[in-house]
Amino acid sequence: MRRALAAMLLVLLGLVSGPAAARAEPPVGIVVEDGAGVLDRNRLIPAVEAMDFYEPTRVAVFTYRGSAEDNLNEEVLRFARAQHPEWISGDGQKWADGLFIFAVDPVGRHVGTYMGEDRKVSLEQREDIQNASKDLLRDAQWTDGTIAGIRRGAELINQPWYRSTAFLVTAWSSAAAAVLGAAAWLVVRWRTRAASRRELARGDASYSSVSMDLQVTELNAGTIPESSRYGSTVLEKHRTFLAKYKTATELANRAHALTPRAMSRRPNLKLVRDFADASAELDALDDVIADTNALLNRGSAWASAWDRQLAPFRSDLAALEQMLSKRHAAGDSATAAALRSFRDESHRDIERWSAELAEGTTSPETALDRLRDARTHLTELLKNHADTVIAGFAKTDREARLMREEMDSAQAGTKVRYGRTYEPSILGTVYPSYYFFSVPAFNTGFSTGVGSVSTARGGGGTTGYGGSGGSFSGSGSSSSF
Repeated sequence: MRRALAAMLLVLLGLVSGPAAARAEPPVGIVVEDGAGVLDRNRLIPAVEAMDFYEPTRVAVFTYRGSAEDNLNEEVLRFARAQHPEWISGDGQKWADGLFIFAVDPVGRHVGTYMGEDRKVSLEQREDIQNASKDLLRDAQWTDGTIAGIRRGAELINQPWYRSTAFLVTAWSSAAAAVLGAAAWLVVRWRTRAASRRELARGDASYSSVSMDLQVTELNAGTIPESSRYGSTVLEKHRTFLAKYKTATELANRAHALTPRAMSRRPNLKLVRDFADASAELDALDDVIADTNALLNRGSAWASAWDRQLAPFRSDLAALEQMLSKRHAAGDSATAAALRSFRDESHRDIERWSAELAEGTTSPETALDRLRDARTHLTELLKNHADTVIAGFAKTDREARLMREEMDSAQAGTKVRYGRTYEPSILGTVYPSYYFFSVPAFNTGFSTGVGSVSTARGGGGTTGYGGSGGSFSGSGSSSSF
């Protein structure tokens, strides 16, 4: 297979390198009109100067602060007529020859591309150029998004026929398909084998830890008070511990029996991943059993065990400000203020709970109840803030439903790539993974929700120049991001 792939690559490379190499032409001029004030010229201009076009091309960059209802094409033409008449052809009907304009409206969320008649590309290629920038623009990376769009434009404007996608698809479809198919097959097998090895190493580390601590885990479980609500639930989990350990052992034996070649197959990657997940969950559970015994019985390690119970809550509190500072996160809303107030109050509560535990004036059971109630309150505050974010970003009921679905699935844990989430704490063991809404889950739902809505909005492009464009018919279009 490798020899066949090499042969096909030589054939394809021979075809590609047959015609004379295309010329590399740096831009003959760069104009930046950053009306929106969002670009870093010190990075943008050198990056564009380093790009190679196929023909000498003047590059213009235009930004302005508009609205979602604006026609970016019309705004670019209006600006060119008023400030840069040299961007327009002598008859006033087209864009000037040799010109490529890249435009961004960061407020109205539009991106546009415009070319002289000797530099114009197809509508599909204009969309390709715009799409190359959208992921970065959605993340408010205005300079990087602009660079990515211009770079894609340099690759497509006046592209030689033998480098075009259409030519590669139509003239060399059979060879390309064979090469790509063989390459994809090899890449998939290589990546699968590498992933299997990583998962096997992960599983071995957890399984070894569980095996070494097996007797200690049994001793810890034997002294957990069954009268405790938390202790009794952890003990229920422990009753299945040995059965799960036996299952992990069987998976370990099957995983280690795989040959390197067998580890390149997708079904076997699932087997190894199942072994790693099973071992990791056991490793986390034996830690929880130890912490439950230490905390409820106030053993010598109770303070460290209590700190581990606080860790997920502290992590959420620490991540709140970064979450609220994101674009579209409604950081100045009433629900954001409620989250900040709760954060400050919770820091004081944590100190008080810990001090009372140390003094013996509060029982471990009561401390866990307080922590549960605080995290439940945070869950409600995050849900309220999710409503605020959705109301502020969604423009239609359909968009609101889409964002709500993403938020709900993030809280439920269905956005986890492999397996389910498991929090290695007493509360994480007693309550299901979806019981508490964490800040990382909120961020996941927020990001995917905004991305899904933005993608849905960006489905259509605009090619006309509006009412003020008159008879102007220069090559160009814009779309939403």
